[in-house]
Amino acid sequence: MSTIHEQAMTYVYQQVLQRLIGHFAREERTALQLLVQRIVVAAGGMEQVGGYKVLVAHGGGKVSSYTLALLRAAQLTIAGRAPRTFQLRVATLRHSGMTEGMLEDINQAYSRLFLHDDPRVELLMVENQEVLPFNHLRPASNLGREISQRNMLMVGHLSSGDCRATLCSDTYLALGDFYQRVTSWNGGVHALVSGDSPRKQAQLLAWLKNTVLGAGIAIPEIWPSSLTGLFARMDEMSTDYYRDLYADHYVPSENPSKTSHRHLAYIGIADLLDDVDLPSSSMLNVFMAFTPDPQGFHFSHPTYSNPQLMAHLRGLPAQCLRDLEYEEGVQGFIQQAAQYMPEALLTQMNVSERRILSSTYAQQYFGLDETQLVCLLFSPFIHHGERLEGYLRQCHPGMLVALPEMHKVLQGKPSADMLQQWLTDTSGLPMPLLQQLYRKRPSGYSSGKLRSAGAMAHGSAQACLSSGR
Repeated sequence: MSTIHEQAMTYVYQQVLQRLIGHFAREERTALQLLVQRIVVAAGGMEQVGGYKVLVAHGGGKVSSYTLALLRAAQLTIAGRAPRTFQLRVATLRHSGMTEGMLEDINQAYSRLFLHDDPRVELLMVENQEVLPFNHLRPASNLGREISQRNMLMVGHLSSGDCRATLCSDTYLALGDFYQRVTSWNGGVHALVSGDSPRKQAQLLAWLKNTVLGAGIAIPEIWPSSLTGLFARMDEMSTDYYRDLYADHYVPSENPSKTSHRHLAYIGIADLLDDVDLPSSSMLNVFMAFTPDPQGFHFSHPTYSNPQLMAHLRGLPAQCLRDLEYEEGVQGFIQQAAQYMPEALLTQMNVSERRILSSTYAQQYFGLDETQLVCLLFSPFIHHGERLEGYLRQCHPGMLVALPEMHKVLQGKPSADMLQQWLTDTSGLPMPLLQQLYRKRPSGYSSGKLRSAGAMAHGSAQACLSSGR
């Protein structure tokens, strides 16, 4: 880089910082100065900060968008005070529920912060367990989508159609692998910066633990005390879960090592956001132009991560399983979720429009039509097909005559190709996996295990993350 070009870019970055800080309220300016101080201290002083690399995971949500902008302001602030500033790595987990609109919004945020082409910034995306340069125009991996579709269906059937497990488990189970890869890739990073509260982190760890316990898999009671150990444990839990789910059909990952030999620091900033009014933040809403995607997956709401599709998955069983109106199931979900999710995400369209949009979304991003979703909600194949007759009677009465033959084929006995094809088309799963479900009991766990796992996860999250380890 020539001296003239370097000077020109320095001026550009100074202008970006001035415009960014111009949108800061007094509380946000205070948060910025405290963040700068925390990074400098973690790096070992201003003279060491130029060799320090920090990571922020960006899922396109409100908290991660704000955290990214605050980190960028800190990076440019230090650049104005010292010869060098810290390196910034931004990583996004691309999962099946991520829409093109979300990717476009992420890219727009990067452009507004002038992150593209800044040699001090790395923009990464992890898709199908592969670290790639961020590119919002890259088509989704067909193989990754097929794997996610299969996982979603298997988890959905095994959880007896629980919409939260169906939509969330595959994405949350991928986080251990994701963090291991982005913290160790290309020399690794020194610290992870997050705006998530200890409570949110505890909810995620509890979710992972409950998912694995629900499958009857024994896991250690105590979480590791380091970040690298925690991410490895999360990845191990995911591997154990899918190995149990697929049994002989499980295919282990052949990707390169994800081991990081560096002691990772944790720089939490949730406390810095306590006094910031995020919903009315000019920096977030004007400078970053943040707009939540109603169809997108929201990491910050584990219980209501995909509200539109979750509402759809409540409407379908109301209509198909309980002889209610589709709208009654949708409204029941909206009333339950209203205290957690912005009302605009749930009530901005009528029920007919929402059903069409949700069906299109399920087909486009998960490859599932409404017939396959209804089959998932009934979960007719698990536990030796104990619900198969009720499912056929309710949804496919013309196939009742073939019920004995269906049990035979699900037991692995020879049967007509046409019947096998019907089962595969109706469920979206190949016959070997349907036979695997036939041998499985539904997943579940007691409320005692739920409370126990949640309490231990909360303590572990505070010990491992909030302490800075």
